[in-house]
Amino acid sequence: MTNKEKALALINTFATGDTEKAKELLAEGYIQHNLAYGTGRDAFVGSVAYLASAPVKTTVNNIRAFEDGDKVFLQTVYNFAGAGEQVAFDVFRFDADGKIAEHWDNLTAKAAPNPSGHTQIDGTLEKKNVDREETRRIVAGFVGDVLRGENPDKLTSYFDGDNYIQHNTGIADGLSGLGAALEALAKQGIQMIYNKTHYVLADGDYALAISEGTFGGVNTTYYDLFRTQNGKIAEHWDVMETLAEKDTWQNNNGKF
Repeated sequence: MTNKEKALALINTFATGDTEKAKELLAEGYIQHNLAYGTGRDAFVGSVAYLASAPVKTTVNNIRAFEDGDKVFLQTVYNFAGAGEQVAFDVFRFDADGKIAEHWDNLTAKAAPNPSGHTQIDGTLEKKNVDREETRRIVAGFVGDVLRGENPDKLTSYFDGDNYIQHNTGIADGLSGLGAALEALAKQGIQMIYNKTHYVLADGDYALAISEGTFGGVNTTYYDLFRTQNGKIAEHWDVMETLAEKDTWQNNNGKF
């Protein structure tokens, strides 16, 4: 199995309840960064067993899957034991033995289509076999210059005019849609601030930027997936999640 196939097999154990498969795929010292769960392989296997015992079956629908070095990153829709559909980005790190050794994620409730009619998961599915390092360079540049505000005057250089497909639940297509949304937030006194970017993972013409900051003054984690085309940013999906208060954490590994 490839690492991508292993990651997909692991998330599928939430639906199948196959604790033996989960145990086989995970490193014993598995590090969990989802703060709602305990760390270690046994804690993950226990979650699989718990979901298997629930009266409503968990569903797992992977939308996109990517690989970058020792990491696999996935975009997936989960419905854990009938609690409601959630859109998630998962990142798994593999160790030298091919075991899943570490996990990060961001989840949010599935929402209605945005002002341009796009959902959080639809859009381009095909991945083009282009230079991942060029994709990483473009996305890392945009995240730093624009989202972290280091060189905001470069905004328009990252786009082909107003051609930009947007999957954020509250923003319409194009730079015009992004500008209108930010203006509306500003009128409400809400700032979306990116302070630090921890990873930019790339595969073909896609890259996932993992950042932290604040939204309306509340500590927030940002997972932004971008598709590039002809050297420009062409499409965007994201999941924002409020960072849980530390006294609620079920592990001490931190979100990142």
